Amino acid sequence: MTAETDHTMAQAAPKRGLRASHLAWIVLGTILVTAAVTYWALRTYIYAKDFEPVELSAKEQRALDTKLMALGYDPGPTPTTGNDAADPETDQEWLRPEKYNELATRREVGFSERELNAMIANNPDLARKLSLDLANDLVSARLLVPVDQDFPVLGGKTLRVSAGVEMAFRDTRPVVVLKGVSIMGVPVPSAWMGGLKNIDLISEFGDQNGFWQGFAGGVEDIRVEQGRLKVKLRE
Repeated sequence: MTAETDHTMAQAAPKRGLRASHLAWIVLGTILVTAAVTYWALRTYIYAKDFEPVELSAKEQRALDTKLMALGYDPGPTPTTGNDAADPETDQEWLRPEKYNELATRREVGFSERELNAMIANNPDLARKLSLDLANDLVSARLLVPVDQDFPVLGGKTLRVSAGVEMAFRDTRPVVVLKGVSIMGVPVPSAWMGGLKNIDLISEFGDQNGFWQGFAGGVEDIRVEQGRLKVKLRE
């Protein structure tokens, strides 16, 4: 094989390796993708926006107030409009002589998901920071948690926290089970939550003279359905 033939074959052989321009484009693309992912993570999990509070109409608010009054809670005055149904009776109207009677229907109270979130919105400490979702036997919560300015790295930021709680009624007693907690989309290990994940809180703490014992003793039935919470109180 002559030297001229060798030279021709060397020119025809494909060039291997990356050119400097190709490498530069790959580095630039990687930087852009990393920046985009970082921006999305910051906007989604750290610089979180407040939730939009639920506002009930005057008619919906009156219906909620009636349920709260059935539980012995005074919701206070309710703004009204001329287009809605008649206002509930005032305190003075309620103070009429009447024979006492415990109606079975008054022991059953149901709240919609909108009503629960509207009650949260009326709390100045929770407004725009907490929202609830109701599914079959599951109450899910999303919470915005401001981080103290002095906290390292995340100081002054707002973290997104989510949690799920199973709520049902089985074996003649209510069941409340913490299904999990996530921070910035990352599930928190059970050991970090004191081993309470997937533990029935009433079974665990119901034998103590505290909240869970009183709660279990006063509930005859509790059901969480899609978008609705139903509670029946004991006599």
